[in-house]
Amino acid sequence: MRLSRVTGMPEQLSGSRSAAKRLKETDPEAYARLKAEAAAPYRGLRKFIYVAFGASGFIGGFIFLTQLIAGQNVAEVLPNFAVQVGVVALMVWLFRLESKAERKP
Repeated sequence: MRLSRVTGMPEQLSGSRSAAKRLKETDPEAYARLKAEAAAPYRGLRKFIYVAFGASGFIGGFIFLTQLIAGQNVAEVLPNFAVQVGVVALMVWLFRLESKAERKP
């Protein structure tokens, strides 16, 4: 295995640096997108999970709210409704926190 005189890395690995440099010069948007993904992997997946769990909490909250309005077993339904509201609030907070981190350079 030969080492590059410039980087001191194996030649196969030092070639990837020139590929990154070419990508940066030819398509800076793609380079920025890849660099952001490398800095915070799975951000899109986390945001999707926050939306999915938030929607689930919203649907559950709506169901429990209708049961509260109907007056069905209020002592049992009220804590469940509070949990659903808490889940929605937590998911909104996490989503906003993730979005804020995404905008920060």
